[in-house]
Amino acid sequence: MTTLVLTVIGDDRAGLVKALADVVTEHGGNWERSHLAELAGKFAGIVVVTVPDVGAPALREALGPLDGLLDVTVHEGGADEAGAGVAPGRRVRLSVLGNDHPGIVQAVSGTLAELGVSVVELESLTRDAPMAGGRLFEAQAVVSVPDTVSLDVVARELELLAGEVQVDVALEPAD
Repeated sequence: MTTLVLTVIGDDRAGLVKALADVVTEHGGNWERSHLAELAGKFAGIVVVTVPDVGAPALREALGPLDGLLDVTVHEGGADEAGAGVAPGRRVRLSVLGNDHPGIVQAVSGTLAELGVSVVELESLTRDAPMAGGRLFEAQAVVSVPDTVSLDVVARELELLAGEVQVDVALEPAD
């Protein structure tokens, strides 16, 4: 089996997922996993599909006509073994909340990188602040903390950073 990672983007409208799913299915592919969302009027995401090795070239070619409806870029996936490509370590959920301003993601991701912590998943958004006016920045992440790094150290470093960039951070075990 060949694993393909598809990145997709297009103007948001009904039927985009169906158009992509039709092509994958018509070429013997299996839709394994995806993260898709409407962002600023665009529909964007990433999809992992598997397809028999002999069908991979035809699937790649068939995705080209989706240009105009969806721009699709096809990447070769990694190894198929269970756990391949998964960041080793303990999974922890990280929450960030504060008044929106430039540099929050840069600061938090920089601290994590310095500690050797990998971001496994990250979702963020801005929204209106309910009582105070202005905008709030909110992020939810799952991170992988190496076994050689203390969770107390990660929490302490993120708390120090939180004071600097004026956000609240919380760590809790990931489910």
